[in-house]
Amino acid sequence: MGEQPVRVLVCGDVGGRLSVLFGRVQSIQKKTGQFDLLLCVGEFFGTTPEAAADWDQYRTGAKKAPIHTYILGAASEEMAKNFPGADGCELAANITYLGRRGVFSGASGLQIAYVSGREAGQEPAPPHCFTPTDVAALLAPLTGSNKFRGVDVLLTSQWPRGVCRYGNKPEVDTASCGSGAVACLAQRLKPRYHFAALEGAHYERLPYRNHAVLQENARHVSRFIALATVNNAAKKKYLYAFNIVPMATMDPTELVKQPPDVTENPYRRPAPDETERRTASEGAAGVEEEPPPQFFFDLSRKEGGGPRGRGRRRPPDGDGRHQGQPKQPRRHPPPPGPCWFCLASPQVEKHLVVSIGSHCYLALAKGGLTRDHVLILPIGHYQAVPDLGPQVLEEVDRYKTALRGFYRSRGARCVLFERNYRSQHLQLQVVPVPMDRCATADIKEAFMVQAQEQQMELMEVPEHTDLKQIAPPGTPYFYVELDSGEKLFHRIRKHFPLQFGREVLASEAVLNIPTRADWKECKQSREEEEENCKQLRDEFQPYDFALED
Repeated sequence: MGEQPVRVLVCGDVGGRLSVLFGRVQSIQKKTGQFDLLLCVGEFFGTTPEAAADWDQYRTGAKKAPIHTYILGAASEEMAKNFPGADGCELAANITYLGRRGVFSGASGLQIAYVSGREAGQEPAPPHCFTPTDVAALLAPLTGSNKFRGVDVLLTSQWPRGVCRYGNKPEVDTASCGSGAVACLAQRLKPRYHFAALEGAHYERLPYRNHAVLQENARHVSRFIALATVNNAAKKKYLYAFNIVPMATMDPTELVKQPPDVTENPYRRPAPDETERRTASEGAAGVEEEPPPQFFFDLSRKEGGGPRGRGRRRPPDGDGRHQGQPKQPRRHPPPPGPCWFCLASPQVEKHLVVSIGSHCYLALAKGGLTRDHVLILPIGHYQAVPDLGPQVLEEVDRYKTALRGFYRSRGARCVLFERNYRSQHLQLQVVPVPMDRCATADIKEAFMVQAQEQQMELMEVPEHTDLKQIAPPGTPYFYVELDSGEKLFHRIRKHFPLQFGREVLASEAVLNIPTRADWKECKQSREEEEENCKQLRDEFQPYDFALED
């Protein structure tokens, strides 16, 4: 805890503007004190005669860098002439070329991994590129030890591909400019700080974690920071200052502390299974999902035909196919057998349907806790949320948002829960709780207390965490989402009370209707269900986005 931090400056593409950069560094050091080192990513040298003349001043000793400066190698063929080879060396007083790739450790114990240039498509590579051999040679001595936890700093000129996944969006397209090899390095080396340049942009990604929540021991977080070009006209940030205590000397408890805005790891993918392969083929690889078949139930009157009324999906033009798409649309996943919730199934009770979207539908809960207790269900056969593709998930979120607004207008807050245990079709239970009955904190406490009484571990899910990250497809679990955005999760390992979610909400602490904990005790006649559903459909209509699509 008493270790002195290392004071570090990091710069983006210098582009030969050495006097501008070092003048800025001197100004900073006069105000805030001496820094220990300056790290430069991107292109250090420039192409203009002015840049060449400026470098000559430093190369000959007429000028001297005011701080120990470490630079990466060339990222373009034109700049390669400024470097003597792949090995690092001192280019001028206080200016050191790190080399093609390697690890630099100072007397403080700070560990800096680096790779120069751009990713090469093949070997042998030109001097301004790195190869898979370089990546492997950098990784092997570090990750080969079972004591390896990560590096303090990673320096690359290129951005890692897909770095913005789960995070805030940059102004550049990381799919086209990013490097897959750099992403691999970031994933394997687990740097506390990762710096890059070349794109003329400043971007500080939200910190991301390096462990799977509820599955692995906590690790330190990583921060990716891209810096702009020195003295750029748009005045984008090109110089970054920070203090860092080396990992080797840091208190482990302090090291693994998670900031409130931490997200999932952008490079970590769930273990592949049938669902993931399907998702990849349908959407993740850039192939747009084909439109699903439409369902035409007349939701404004009882079953039995008649004119199409409000509350139903509009038909596509022509003969039922989208114009310009002669092929049959992709069908929703069918159930392996009879299913009460697949919308195309003969077993589904269509008189309970409130709204139908493209991928999901809303239905009145049979034997609901309250009059407006509803279910969000996928039209096709999916067992749980982690099985859903991106377009289905997006529509689930649209229904959540619509229901929150609907319940809020009626003076109630929204509680959502899912039980992926002894169920074959995903059912997201959505229950309104009057605001004058209890606060969100009371609802959360009721779940935690009852879980403790039944010797179940109900964990809080960190913000920005994807449910698929903590519950891969096939994992039995119970999940709660409160109107505050807080989420609770229990991994089911043996037995689980099937009515747990209803029992908590029906308890005296929340709705105070304990006799309605079991849905079978709350059944209504079909006529009563039809009347309740029609009334709810009318009331929900202003919030029903499916009527507008």
